[in-house]
Amino acid sequence: MLKTISHVLLSGIFISGGASAFLQPEGRVQKVEGAGIPQPKQAVTLNGAIMVFGGTLLALGILPRLAALMLLGSLVPTTLVGHAFWAEENAAGRRAQQTQFFKNLGLMGGLLMVILEG
Repeated sequence: MLKTISHVLLSGIFISGGASAFLQPEGRVQKVEGAGIPQPKQAVTLNGAIMVFGGTLLALGILPRLAALMLLGSLVPTTLVGHAFWAEENAAGRRAQQTQFFKNLGLMGGLLMVILEG
């Protein structure tokens, strides 16, 4: 029961953030384009779809290890491209992006725990 609750809680940010990226990719396209990723709008939309799909699978307890692996795979580029605090020029922006970067590292840890569950 506790494992199910933890999966549902962990999945929420992926479903919410993924839906936002899928439905409104425009706000993220510039960062993705700046990172040199080809077809940035499609990349953002695909990443959002993966997050919604993986988050939903995780929340429903369907193939949780595969779902966590999908989410981990989508979270790595999201973190490196979207929250590159080291590239921020002003202190407030750097702190905000650093918080998001380390939040994502925490999420990665949670996903690794799901992958390692017996």
